[in-house]
Amino acid sequence: AGILYLASDESSSVTGAELVIDGGMTAQ
Repeated sequence: AGILYLASDESSSVTGAELVIDGGMTAQ
């Protein structure tokens, strides 16, 4: 799901906190 949010431009609308959490997990 994190990847979809990052790839989607709507990610900006989503809370930044979610992106940070998903991004951290994806990075690992």
